Amino acid sequence: MTRFRLVPRSLFGRMLVIAGLSTGFALLFAGITIGNVLERFVMRGLDERLDAQVAVLARAVRPDATLDRTRAVDLPDFGLPGSDWSWQVEGPAGRVDSGTTRPLPPITPPAPKPAPPIDAAPLTPRPDPEGPPRPPGPGGREDHALHAGDTRDRSGERLHSRTLDVTTPRGTVTITAIGPRRIVEEPLREAMIPLLGSLALLGVGLALATLLQLRFGLRPLRDLRTSLAAVRAGTERHVPDEQPGELQPLVTELNALIDQNAAGLAHARQHVANLAHGLKTPLAALSLKLAEAGADNDVRDMVDQIDRRVRHHLGRARADATGGARTRTPIGPAVDDLVAVLHRIHADRPIALEIAIPADLAVAIDPQDLDEMIGNLLDNAWRHARGAIAIGAEADGPLLSLSIADDGTGLGDTAIAQAMLPGRRLDEHGDGHGFGLSITREIVELNGGTITLGRSPELGGLLVRLVLPQHR
Repeated sequence: MTRFRLVPRSLFGRMLVIAGLSTGFALLFAGITIGNVLERFVMRGLDERLDAQVAVLARAVRPDATLDRTRAVDLPDFGLPGSDWSWQVEGPAGRVDSGTTRPLPPITPPAPKPAPPIDAAPLTPRPDPEGPPRPPGPGGREDHALHAGDTRDRSGERLHSRTLDVTTPRGTVTITAIGPRRIVEEPLREAMIPLLGSLALLGVGLALATLLQLRFGLRPLRDLRTSLAAVRAGTERHVPDEQPGELQPLVTELNALIDQNAAGLAHARQHVANLAHGLKTPLAALSLKLAEAGADNDVRDMVDQIDRRVRHHLGRARADATGGARTRTPIGPAVDDLVAVLHRIHADRPIALEIAIPADLAVAIDPQDLDEMIGNLLDNAWRHARGAIAIGAEADGPLLSLSIADDGTGLGDTAIAQAMLPGRRLDEHGDGHGFGLSITREIVELNGGTITLGRSPELGGLLVRLVLPQHR
């Protein structure tokens, strides 16, 4: 079961998530901020209309806390029957309202802290909290700052009010003007719909720009991976030095590591070559002595096995498999030459061959290594096949897949695992020494390839598949 990862594993995914979250929060903040600015702008118009009505009523309040109805003029929309625009004056002399047919809602008492004064309602300047108290107005009347509030009428309609307290010798008179809040909400809603659409389009554009930026910005990493694959396949010796400034130190360290590994491997190969050369002459002399002494075949076979291993490692020491640029070896001619040799060696066993190898396929492997690998596999197939062998090759990206199948008895799962062990012979009746497959696997892995054994679905016998670096 795949576990959900909150943080993506790839750099592209992490940067994309960070960019997406940042863009989303930025657009959300922009939408809320613009919405608040628009609401304050539209609300200011409503407050100005209400403050104008409050100012008219405040001038109509007499010193005895009564309202002069001749001076209490209704501005447009106020006092109309059924209208949501209304006013009321309440004080020691009683309550007077605009006379609308719709009952007025209860007005929430103003907050203790007054709201900032509105420029369009110049009733009285807002007192400075640190300054002296406001002087009384004409007739001993004192006007306090305006307060804003919201309420609902009995039908659920949202209303907005502005309240002013006027102090007279008889007591405080509260003047309230009320208007419908929908004149704010409807324009705000009409403005927010295109605004949100524009922000959505902006988000899509930013997302596409982020994808392009990440694709272009991370391209050097993809190129670096391709260069490393070329080094591993043997087509290049070093990673190119022309890299962005952020990757240059990494590339320098990688090339230094490649050179260090190559030097260490060359040193180890030199030791192997020295050892192989040191054993080769004594083994040759020992073989001659055993032949002269008439030693039995088992002793001579053991010496022959040692000689084969020494010659093999001596050949590996000569081969250049340090990860640098390798020889381009066409695979078709190599198979044809080996088939011609094996036809003569196994002349007593007529085998039908089917070869399907494109002429342009080549591997980045030394020719001696390729001959030893394919030669071991073809020799095994020839000795165990009943009458047919199929050889095929095809390109698979930067790699090449070579398959050799026969119509013999094949191998089971346990036998396949044992077949790769050095010196392990699964057929004791043959004349081999049990090193063919293990040597082949060693050479394949040294050249950056893989080898797998299985059963051929077409012929029914053993199927050996080599995956090798392709030279293009």
